[in-house]
Amino acid sequence: MTKLSVNINKIATLRNARGGNVPDLLKVAADIQKFGAQGITIHPRPDERHIRYQDARDLKAIVHTEFNIEGNPQHNFIDLVLECKPEQVTLVPDAIGAITSSAGWDTVKNQAYLTEMIQEFKRNNIRTSIFVDPILAMIEGAKNTGADRIELYTEEFAHQYSLGNHDAINPYVTASVLANDLGLGINAGHDLNLDNIQFFKQNIPGLLEVSIGHALIAESLYLGLENVVNMYLQKLK
Repeated sequence: MTKLSVNINKIATLRNARGGNVPDLLKVAADIQKFGAQGITIHPRPDERHIRYQDARDLKAIVHTEFNIEGNPQHNFIDLVLECKPEQVTLVPDAIGAITSSAGWDTVKNQAYLTEMIQEFKRNNIRTSIFVDPILAMIEGAKNTGADRIELYTEEFAHQYSLGNHDAINPYVTASVLANDLGLGINAGHDLNLDNIQFFKQNIPGLLEVSIGHALIAESLYLGLENVVNMYLQKLK
């Protein structure tokens, strides 16, 4: 079964919009795990417009499944990850002020930098994953950095699938076959939802984990959080 890690950034966005502590981010994280999700993902950004750095510290005591912290490995982010020591760190090349992730790493151009970052995290026994597009050279580059896993950036697949183009899965299948051959674990995320997740999972060999936030929280507004978490778990079997 592919594991489901729920990104709770949108819960923090809702909390921050009003101030105070409603909804309670820590309670939501605890409940999501109680409902069956196998991980919690957060993606703190420098302006702390949703997840705050203190949230990461507070969540460490709440997350008893897999704690995954995503972000661009700049100084404050590195310090936070080394302090919290999550099970996994996912390196994402976000520009400062970006609304959401928009591309994977150029693992060839940034190989030296990524290798240095990955070595630092692995020295602290933190599993490492690199956010990449389904491009074979980028998969090979990720392997050369020493990363444990890749996270496939799935926005293009999700967009094309919504238009009825199921062949959009093909580059992801090819990338996954190569990753498996190279001994890289495979994660995936971005715009995966209840409509496309089962098709994606059934076609990607060796898919270990998906990280889903925006769609899952939006769907939960209509269907209920516990119900939606379990709908994803059924589709990921």
